[in-house]
Amino acid sequence: MTFPQALRKLVLPLAWLALNPAWAERPMAVDDAGTLPLGGTKIEFGWARDDEARGLEGALGHSPLEGLELELNYARAHDHAFDSRATARGVGFAAKWVPLQSDVGLSLGLKYAYGHEMFDAKHLPRERAFGNGLRGLASWRWESGQVVHLNLGREWARAQGDTAAVNTWGIGGEQPLLANLKLTLEAFGDSDSRPDRALGLRYEVFSGFKVSGALGRGNDHGFANTGVAWEF
Repeated sequence: MTFPQALRKLVLPLAWLALNPAWAERPMAVDDAGTLPLGGTKIEFGWARDDEARGLEGALGHSPLEGLELELNYARAHDHAFDSRATARGVGFAAKWVPLQSDVGLSLGLKYAYGHEMFDAKHLPRERAFGNGLRGLASWRWESGQVVHLNLGREWARAQGDTAAVNTWGIGGEQPLLANLKLTLEAFGDSDSRPDRALGLRYEVFSGFKVSGALGRGNDHGFANTGVAWEF
C-alpha cells in the first residue's frame, strides 16, 4: 500500500516504504481477490523508491486454510533528501480471506494489515508510527487472461500522539502480452489525496518464480519498485 497522505503530515516521508509490503502482489499496490493454494508458501524481496526515499523490503506468506493467506513483512528505508543517516524500519502483518474465489469470473474477499514503523535520525528522538487497514477486494477474471481488480477500504494510523484515518480506493488491471509476461496498470489513492498512477510488468521466469517492476507518478512525486517473488 502507499501510506495514506494524511499520515505523511504526521510522520516523515519514509513511512509509506516501511509499511508497503503488507498489501498487493508485486509490482502492484492494488490487490487481487485471490490467495495461495492450501499449504502454499511465497517469499518476496524487492526495492522501492519514492522521490528521494529508497528502501528494501521482504515478505513471507503462507496459506494454512483454504481461502486464507497470512503474511509477515519487513522493510528498511533511507531518505537522502532529509538526512542520509536517517533510517526507517517497519514490520507488518496481513491476513487475506477470499471465500468466493474463481479462475474465471468474480472473486470477492477482505484483507486486514497492521504495521509498526520506527524512525531514527541523528539529533532527533526515535519516532514510532502504527497503522492498520481493512480493504474489500473484488476481481473479475476472463478466460483470455485479463483481470480487473477493485479495492475499497479504510486505514488508521497513530504517530507522535496524533491519529488519522482515511478512506482508500484502487482500481487496476492485468493484460497478458505473452504466455508468461503481463502488463499491469493501476490508479489508487485516498480521501486526502489525488490519485497515484502506475504502469508495470510481471514476468514468470519459471513456474511460481516471477520478476517485476513498475513506475508511477502522482501527488507531485514519482515512485518505483522492482523485485522477485517465489511461490511454491
